[in-house]
Amino acid sequence: MTVGFIGTGNMGGALAKAVTKTLGGANVLLTDRDADKASALAKKLGATAVDTAQVATQSDYIFLGVKPQMMAEMLGEIAPLLAARRTSAVLISMAAGLSLAAIREMVGFACSIIRIMPNTPVAVGQGMVLYCATPETDATQMDAFQQMMQAAGRLGEMEERLIDAASAVSGCGPAFVYLFIEALADGGVKCGLPRQMALDYAAQTVLGAAQMVLETGEHPGCLKDAVCSPGGTTIAGVHALECGGFRSLAMDAVEAAYARTLELAK
Repeated sequence: MTVGFIGTGNMGGALAKAVTKTLGGANVLLTDRDADKASALAKKLGATAVDTAQVATQSDYIFLGVKPQMMAEMLGEIAPLLAARRTSAVLISMAAGLSLAAIREMVGFACSIIRIMPNTPVAVGQGMVLYCATPETDATQMDAFQQMMQAAGRLGEMEERLIDAASAVSGCGPAFVYLFIEALADGGVKCGLPRQMALDYAAQTVLGAAQMVLETGEHPGCLKDAVCSPGGTTIAGVHALECGGFRSLAMDAVEAAYARTLELAK
C-alpha cells in the first residue's frame, strides 16, 4: 500500500509523520508546491519526494493537504489522472469546511473519499482524528485507513453533519490549550519560578488532568471539586478564573471557530 501526500504543511507533515510510523517511509510519497519543503520532510521521514502527478498515479491513498480555497484548482489538475487509473485511489481530505459532496463535485466523478479533521498532536501520537466517508468507500478501504492512522492517536467516526462542530473543539482546541499552558506558566514565573520549569510543570499538569478525564470517566466538574478544599488555595484560583469569564471565553472561542468553518464552506 502506497500513501501519498499533496501538501506537506503543518497538518500534512504531522499526518505524514504518523503514517510513516505505521507503514514505513518507503511506502510514503510527498509533494508540495515548495519542493524543498517536501524534500526536507522526505529525508527526515525516509519517504520519497515526487511531483503531484506521481502522487496521483502511484498512491493508493492520497491525503489532500491544501488550503480549502486551493482545492478546486488542485483537484482539477489531477482529476484526469485519477480517472485514467486502473485501480481507484482513496482521497483523504483535511480541508476545513469542504464537505464530501463538495470534494466529489470538484473531482467530477464518483470515488472513495474520506473526510478527516485531525489536530496537530497527531505528530506525537496523541491526536484526535475525526472522519466520515462517502458510500463508495468500502469496508476494506476503511480498515486500511484506520490501520495506517494508528500511530496518530484516537479516531472518531461520525456523521458528517457533526464534523465541523467537533473540529471546532478538537481541531482548533490545541491552540486554545497552548494559550492556557503559556498563561499558566506565566503565572508561575510571576510567582518566582524559572521559565522552563514553569512551562514543564504547566504542560505536565494539563496532560495529567486530561488523562484523568479520559481514564476515570468522571465529569470534569467532579474532578475539579476534588481538588478544591474548603477555603483553600485552589478554590481561590478558580474564583479568579470565574471572575474573568474563563469558561464563557472558552465557549466563545469554540463558537467563533465553528462560525468561521461555516464561512469557509460558502
